[in-house]
Amino acid sequence: MTGQSYSDILTTFREQLVAEDILHEGDSIGTDDETLLRFLRARKFDLTQSKKMFKDCQHWRKTTSDVGIDELYHRMDPFDFPEREVVAECWPMSFHKVRVKQGRPVNIQVFGGMDLNKLYRSCTPERHWESVLVSAECLVREVLPAAARAAGKPIGTGLVIVDLKGFGLGAFWQIKSLVRDCFQISQDYYPETMGQLAVINAPSTFTVIWNAVKPWLAKETVEKVDILGGNYKDVLLSLVDAENLPASLGGTCTCSEFGGCNLSGAGPWQHGRAGWGPKSQAVRGTVNTEQIGDDAEQSRAVSNTADQTGVESS
Repeated sequence: MTGQSYSDILTTFREQLVAEDILHEGDSIGTDDETLLRFLRARKFDLTQSKKMFKDCQHWRKTTSDVGIDELYHRMDPFDFPEREVVAECWPMSFHKVRVKQGRPVNIQVFGGMDLNKLYRSCTPERHWESVLVSAECLVREVLPAAARAAGKPIGTGLVIVDLKGFGLGAFWQIKSLVRDCFQISQDYYPETMGQLAVINAPSTFTVIWNAVKPWLAKETVEKVDILGGNYKDVLLSLVDAENLPASLGGTCTCSEFGGCNLSGAGPWQHGRAGWGPKSQAVRGTVNTEQIGDDAEQSRAVSNTADQTGVESS
């Protein structure tokens, strides 16, 4: 990094992105300071590398799944799509409330419950991958902005809890390439959105798994990983208040009114949310995709008040 301040680098970064036709007003990637800072942090405030990363991301957003992420998001509501229940059963990953003490959203991933063979009998691999993409997009488009609004301060990262109970080497080899692709998407196109990753119920074989996974991760990501065994409850409860942590992980939440925590998607991002999936359409009798993303655009105003050093996201 040069002798420039973070504020000066951010200003220069924005000016260059606009001048080189990489960033445009209204781009769904986000034009706020916090979004640009994520890319700068990911490349240690190197303007050339940050600009390349941003440009590559814009290209991916326009071309992924042959339709682009905006069109894909309009087609698939991350909280309401026909295959959601089987995906939640066989590939359990969900946003679940917030870390009250910091306001960060919590994402829970239960690797021990993964069963791709069963999943692909009801959902094509392509459709499942699309659900992974819209979930990643949901984090920056809806979840983080809503968490920021609820906290009254910029929220740029989330807490990820990975439960490995019942997860062994055989299961890992089955999903290895898919997990690698997930990490790649997260690091390349949604950088600096994970504030902490807590791995619980790590099995005795985890050393082998971790040695395979670690090369896929940036050094900065590895430093955010806390590996816990079976005695994890006190640690999780120090991170997430009991009422916001599923009972299966030592908390008191059951989300019984929503059919369980893994299906609820509970959190401030649901407040006043007008979904566009089949269940929402059935309730309204129609669908209004014009509202998609409005919450994010309104909430990004909160992020614009961020200290331009972006200290919160650490």
